[in-house]
Amino acid sequence: MREARVERKTKETDIRVSVNLDGTGVSDVATGIGFLDHMLDQLARHALIDLTLRAEGDLHIDFHHTVEDCGIVVGQAVARALDARKGITRYGHAYVPMDEALTRVALDLSNRPYLVWKVEFTRDKLGEIDTELFREWFQAFAQNAGATLHVENLYGDNNHHIVESCYKALARALRQAVEIDPRKADEVPSTKGSL
Repeated sequence: MREARVERKTKETDIRVSVNLDGTGVSDVATGIGFLDHMLDQLARHALIDLTLRAEGDLHIDFHHTVEDCGIVVGQAVARALDARKGITRYGHAYVPMDEALTRVALDLSNRPYLVWKVEFTRDKLGEIDTELFREWFQAFAQNAGATLHVENLYGDNNHHIVESCYKALARALRQAVEIDPRKADEVPSTKGSL
């Protein structure tokens, strides 16, 4: 089983996470931010990754540190669970519609972190969370998972649908990319011999 646990404690947050890349999509998430909990549940469910996460953060200031640090630890846990990345499919992509919104994600678990984020919102907040923080989560995840990640919302009007389609598209792409390729299960998917 490809599993990992990560703990991150700073003056701003205290977060513990565990992932199982070969899971069934079970999640148990409590960040203190309801909408983020919902998105991380969608990530686990649609990637078929088991995810447990507990976060305590300085929410009395704002949600920035907690959102970003959750992206950091989930990314670190995925990277640790991948280990040398031997046998993985490496690439994944998905188009995910959610009502009127459509988002495309392309992912390369190359160990070369990079984020392309082409998502615009028409509102500053969804509930109590600033919409600008979703980019921060995806940036932190890509950086720490060692992922080249392209996220593009092609169209949509409802900001909730736009964000949720981003997380679900990431989940579906990640599900593909972490799959073991039975024809190359003992090899790193790179002509370099390492990722």
